[in-house]
Amino acid sequence: MSTSAAPAGGTVSAGEPPSLSSDPSAASFYIPASASFLQRRPRTLKQGDTFGVFDHHGDITADGGPEGLYHRDCRYLSQLRLFANGELPLLLSSTVQDNNVVLTADLTNPDFFVGTRLVLRRDSIYIVRSKLIWQAVCYERLAIRNFDGEPQTVELAFRYSADFADIFEVRGHQRPRRGRLETVVGDRRVSFVYHGLDGVRRRTVLRFDCEPEILEAGFAIFRLQVPPGGSTALFLAVSCHDGDDAEAPDPRRFLVSLYAARKRRRRKTSAVAAIETSHQIFDEVIRRGSVDLAMLVADTPHGPYPYAGIPWFSTAFGRDAIITAIEMLWVDPTLARGVLDYLAVMQARDTVPEADAEPGKILHETRSGEMARLGEVPFARYYGSVDSTPLYVLLAGLYFDRTGDRETVARLWPNIEAALGWIDAFGDRDGDGFVEYQRNRESGLVNQGWKDSSDAIFHADGTLVEGAIALCEVQAYVFAARQAAARIAAAIGLPDRARELREQAEALRLRFEEAFWCEEIGSYVLALDGRKRPCKVRASNAGHALFCGIASPERASRVAAQLMGREFFTGWGIRTVASVEKRYNPMSYHNGSIWPHDNALIALGFARYGFSEHALRLFTGICDAAAYMDLRRLPELYCGFRRRPDKAPTLYPVACAPQAWAAAAPFALLQACLGIDLGCMSERVRLRRPRLPEFLERVTVRSLAAGGGRIDLLMRRYDVDVAVNVLRSEGEVEVEVTL
Repeated sequence: MSTSAAPAGGTVSAGEPPSLSSDPSAASFYIPASASFLQRRPRTLKQGDTFGVFDHHGDITADGGPEGLYHRDCRYLSQLRLFANGELPLLLSSTVQDNNVVLTADLTNPDFFVGTRLVLRRDSIYIVRSKLIWQAVCYERLAIRNFDGEPQTVELAFRYSADFADIFEVRGHQRPRRGRLETVVGDRRVSFVYHGLDGVRRRTVLRFDCEPEILEAGFAIFRLQVPPGGSTALFLAVSCHDGDDAEAPDPRRFLVSLYAARKRRRRKTSAVAAIETSHQIFDEVIRRGSVDLAMLVADTPHGPYPYAGIPWFSTAFGRDAIITAIEMLWVDPTLARGVLDYLAVMQARDTVPEADAEPGKILHETRSGEMARLGEVPFARYYGSVDSTPLYVLLAGLYFDRTGDRETVARLWPNIEAALGWIDAFGDRDGDGFVEYQRNRESGLVNQGWKDSSDAIFHADGTLVEGAIALCEVQAYVFAARQAAARIAAAIGLPDRARELREQAEALRLRFEEAFWCEEIGSYVLALDGRKRPCKVRASNAGHALFCGIASPERASRVAAQLMGREFFTGWGIRTVASVEKRYNPMSYHNGSIWPHDNALIALGFARYGFSEHALRLFTGICDAAAYMDLRRLPELYCGFRRRPDKAPTLYPVACAPQAWAAAAPFALLQACLGIDLGCMSERVRLRRPRLPEFLERVTVRSLAAGGGRIDLLMRRYDVDVAVNVLRSEGEVEVEVTL
């Protein structure tokens, strides 16, 4: 994603700094990294359009980092720090609960002195700090217990501030003007009011459940009497209001909100088939991915929609959501339907050059912050991605294959046809049969594929590509999209259109093999530049040709072998660019790093062509990396250094975590190894050549929807073979295993 010019998938180019002289707009969307975001191991919470980024204490430290309470692309709270008797409490432990609903920090007092006299030993006062977000409110409960033998007066102080920075300001964008900020201190509450340049009045209200000893614009102090062995509690609610005059909620609604949030999270995760295995760490990875997705999914009027990632991309992105839905399709097809319906409503109807919008094009990103509303960034509703449109059609076809839901795809057929129309008319402006991109305005993204950082597309000598660019993977997406649309057309009674689409797909396949294959590098080239010259660069993009099935079997075999060779495969996953390439840098955003979603799509490609051993090695590498990650959470990306004994994978400094398509990657990797065939799941469950890696002896999938019913399956590994057993079946569900 991008500052909104973030790279696809939700991040801005944070690898090699862009050149101000060659592309000023690229610098505008660059995310500077003065400190590592992942090194801080932040704690994140999200619900709806509100999310919080906290340190391990549960604080927002106001040190210039991304921490804060955000609502609709604006930081409503930029500082919230807790002090006990004038000191920072000692941290005992900190975690986000397994369901991602509550952040809990266990704290205690340091040694307290008056002069040189010790008046309270450390570890005498125990403070449990619990936070949750519900309906644009961050609720907080402090439970204080006295383990000292004497009564104690505990002075708790909060220091707070609100800057109402737009998310792009937090990412480093400088603004010439800002709105007006005022502060109002009232009864047990403090309100920060920002009168934005866009005419919207945004309010942050801090409301306490009891009267502070001192209440000022920037701090509040409470003196609590706690008897020996006794306890007390303090509640705080921080509410975000944008234009409304609603009353700030009672902080003691903490427990009511906790119950509602847990109920919603259970409902979200219950739609997903449950996976249990013989490997505890992998179970933790899968469980974290499932609850991360439940947290990132927003309930829109059109159905569930996964926001891309926290902190930089907590909004709707087209490409990210589509790929996330594809990765999750076998375990949760309802997510795909929500994505299809939402993007159909957001589909471009008119030509708007400053938004890179053209009729039929699918959304890249939408933003609702002040800068987007004022046009200071072009992302209020932005369409600068070349691949969202064919991927939308592909998702519609895969959803139909998975569910047999003719009603939905028939209703969406006008949107599918509009997307195909964009591919033919606007996507292929020069009529050469390939889809290219070139931004319409300087404010748009330079590169508009999933590798959308400014230095991601280049020639073998390292020079950046100019002109209308035809990416390797985009042609593969178009091929698969036409095949998918043909299946839908045939199912809804349009045989002539189905035949035309199949013929177009086959013609594209032949052109692709001729123009994109390069014997010199033994792979498909990264792209064709504006003069139709091939970018002879070995890149992971070629693996997407396998995912879509456009590659010939012989060339697919060569690409797969290369991707699993030393220049690409690190032991932790496949790099985006081979180590021999001119711009290779394992610490760059797109030129040598490892992206879990990229690897997941490649693994599905390996499975399509029967390269089971490659899929197993890739699955093992990604899962081994996840075992080292905080909370077992796969980040958006990590560095592409080679795996070394007794050394963890190297983190990327400003990667989003959680990130939707990374959270979904383990599900797709497991699908690839088990050979789950989506093409017939509306009638039966088919597993083609199922395999399991050595670290998994057993996999149980419960409540897998198929054939109008649900089924529980047990897969058990015996050396290289996998036995499949039906544990429970509801409705007419058949299981077919092909070897």
